[in-house]
Amino acid sequence: MSELIISVSGLRGIVGETLTPDVACRYIASFAASIGPGPIVIGRDGRTTGPMLKAAIIAAINACGRDVIDADVAATPTIGILVREVSAAGGVQISASHNPPPYNGIKLFGSDGRVLDSDAGARIRQGYFAGTAGWCRYDAIGSTQTEADPHAPHLEKVLATVDVGEIRKREFRVLLDSNHGAGGLLGVRLLESLGCEVEAVGQQPTGIFEHVPEPTADNLTGIAARVAGSGCAIGFCQDPDADRLALIDENGRYIGEEATLALCVQRAMMVGRTNGPIVINGATSSMSGLVAQQFGVETLRSAVGEANVADKMIAHAAAYGGEGNGGPIDPTVGYVRDSFVGMAQVLDLLTRTGKPLSQLADELPQLAIYKDKAEINVSQLPAIFARLQSRFQDAQADTGDGLRLQWNDCWLLVRGSNTEPIVRMIAEAETAEQAKSLCDQAAAMINP
Repeated sequence: MSELIISVSGLRGIVGETLTPDVACRYIASFAASIGPGPIVIGRDGRTTGPMLKAAIIAAINACGRDVIDADVAATPTIGILVREVSAAGGVQISASHNPPPYNGIKLFGSDGRVLDSDAGARIRQGYFAGTAGWCRYDAIGSTQTEADPHAPHLEKVLATVDVGEIRKREFRVLLDSNHGAGGLLGVRLLESLGCEVEAVGQQPTGIFEHVPEPTADNLTGIAARVAGSGCAIGFCQDPDADRLALIDENGRYIGEEATLALCVQRAMMVGRTNGPIVINGATSSMSGLVAQQFGVETLRSAVGEANVADKMIAHAAAYGGEGNGGPIDPTVGYVRDSFVGMAQVLDLLTRTGKPLSQLADELPQLAIYKDKAEINVSQLPAIFARLQSRFQDAQADTGDGLRLQWNDCWLLVRGSNTEPIVRMIAEAETAEQAKSLCDQAAAMINP
């Protein structure tokens, strides 16, 4: 039986094994006891187990004397925006992101509409294990109301970031692959609002995925061929909860998720978002930073994790940010990774430049990332980091999140996993061979 994964931002497990209605209720009871007064927004992605978990979670929230605003199927960033829109005390998104169908999970939001920070998440985790709950009397049970159109506020905020009229003139033909997750409902609506002719794949949120849900090159070969064969200007590929976006160009070439953020940063710089730094995490490609540098904008790096990026963006009044897994974060929309922001702003970039996606991608700084991992005992990490720093004394070292070594033209990140007894190695350089060499050297020192 797999273990239940509980992190600062939520939990994830296999339904019927580690993630049961009882687990969900106890976890949500801890959440309800830790936040201020007001209703709680709840949503889910398209997974087949979502309705069952939603029913259990609503019952738990009501049993704590809290009212529920039910958005039903909605993307993760949509829930964050809706929390702010209705002045809720917090939000719950039922999703296991890109995990396989047996999994589901719970992601939590604060009243500010962003994923909980590490301190708040740690308190809820501790409350779960301690059995903290605020079950109420029979005469104080909360109520539930259904939100008629949970997507409207999100749609309005995304459209406000782009030149809708100019995009509409282009009449783009696009393919949207939502893979039967949560993204199709708002995705088609957004793209049609931008005057696009949409070929929708997996629009209905049935949770019966047509391909492996993580939007990587290997999982999107069929979608890529379909983009090339249907005369589309671009293919947009979402993960099941629609906070990540991968791109496919008009020739059917997988552009990927790192390029999503870099292109969004380029567009942000072009429209004058230069009044603050950009923030990316320590594992994100330097492409975005190099793009920002061309406009004289500083790049700051946070620890890995959406909440950490958001924390640093807020602390430094960042103009833009995101993670290289296809998750742009536009602070004018919300501090949540957002595939809809990515779609609208990439179309805006195509419109402003008049260039096809293939050309824009080729004009980005060309860098290669390599990833590897090794099994370890986490107690070995300090000694491993010391050996690496001794070996690579010519690099600038940052120990804020594992060990990150930065050279002028490449970097290496070595960090322990939060969920497995492994160490992850990620390197980026001008060539794939150089990046692999950095990981290989690190691996040799981890297991000398």
